[in-house]
Amino acid sequence: MSERDPDVTLIGIDCAVQSKNMGIAVGRISGRRVIIEEICVGVNDPAQHVASVVEDRSPAILALDSPLGWPAEMGKVLNTHRASDPLSFDPNHLFRRETDRFIKRKIGKQSLDVGADRIARTAHAAVGQLSRIRLLTSKSIRLAWTGQKLQEISCIEVYPAATLEAIGLSSRGYKGSKEIHIRARERLLGDLNSVLKLSEEAATKAVANDDAFDAALCCVAAADFVGGNVLEPEDLEIAQKEGWIWVRKP
Repeated sequence: MSERDPDVTLIGIDCAVQSKNMGIAVGRISGRRVIIEEICVGVNDPAQHVASVVEDRSPAILALDSPLGWPAEMGKVLNTHRASDPLSFDPNHLFRRETDRFIKRKIGKQSLDVGADRIARTAHAAVGQLSRIRLLTSKSIRLAWTGQKLQEISCIEVYPAATLEAIGLSSRGYKGSKEIHIRARERLLGDLNSVLKLSEEAATKAVANDDAFDAALCCVAAADFVGGNVLEPEDLEIAQKEGWIWVRKP
């Protein structure tokens, strides 16, 4: 981070099809750490909750753990495809976006194929939530492409598991509700102490629930974006079409 802490509200959103599985974290940047002020999971109306948080906070950045776009090639190919016709296109280009392939090359973590997986439903829900937040706040809330001169409210796509890997921590074994998963999240919070600080209540929720934990990681990714410590798209035009996962430089 810069010597002067950016005065920006970080809102990490662990997206899901059902609101009961959504985690929302609110944080800020202080020195080299992200301070998580609150975390909630399963609010009845996530869009309304986010809108109320950002009402008196500007600028604010929404960091969503969900694809926000689909592969450009998929749209081109399927537009003219007829049932039973062969698909000669490479499935890794048909069902994955450039950002998904990029993250795999640079970080070694493969995100789910939004063109061929149930994650598409999460993406559909995520852009729907964004649309409603825009309606409730009367703000445009566009994708941000630089952490400088942020709009009142902007948004980015993030990937918590890739953020962990970029920091140098394993992303395996922390997702789930069993005791082994809870202990893994507890260990990770200790390992993240230099970059992430949670209130006692927020820490308890993050250890108990992986949606809450991921929401906090979304805030870390947002802080990396604000600070400019992120991998940037090689092709901005395709990134603007498909979306881009912002993750810190490993």
